Amino acid sequence: MRVRRLLILFCGLMTCLAVSSGVWAKPLPMPQGPVLLTVSGDITRTNGDGVARFDRAMLEALPSRTITTHTPWHEASGRFEGPLAKALLDAVGARGDQLRVVALNGFEAEVPVSDVSRYQVILAMKRNGEIMPIRRFGPLFVLYPFDAHPELFTEAVRFRSVWQVSRIQVH
Repeated sequence: MRVRRLLILFCGLMTCLAVSSGVWAKPLPMPQGPVLLTVSGDITRTNGDGVARFDRAMLEALPSRTITTHTPWHEASGRFEGPLAKALLDAVGARGDQLRVVALNGFEAEVPVSDVSRYQVILAMKRNGEIMPIRRFGPLFVLYPFDAHPELFTEAVRFRSVWQVSRIQVH
């Protein structure tokens, strides 16, 4: 009887370790449409070759937020909508404290994960209800709530506000 209890305890412990380490984590679904974003690096949930690929529908299914704000690049305030960057990081099981955000043209910026949580940064996909095309900051734009936090109007944050985002590497 004692051996059986020890065996049950051992199996339970191993199950907890496997689940917490992501060994048995449910994989992400495969994108059905064109891939807008690829996430790589220190992540535990993927949908192919160590990366997580997201199409528009997958990104729209993540918890999202609408931010009405001015930006340094637009004359008028705009209403931006998109998934919370934190929700994306949770979806891929991100474990790093920095994000290397890469644009379609190769521009890169480092974004601290602490910013993502503190400011509820979004990956804007729409501006004023319209999908943002590549010519107008799309398909994804790292957007901080500038009006709600005037301290964000700095060169460092402007540099982090990458548009035409195509890849994010967690490290």
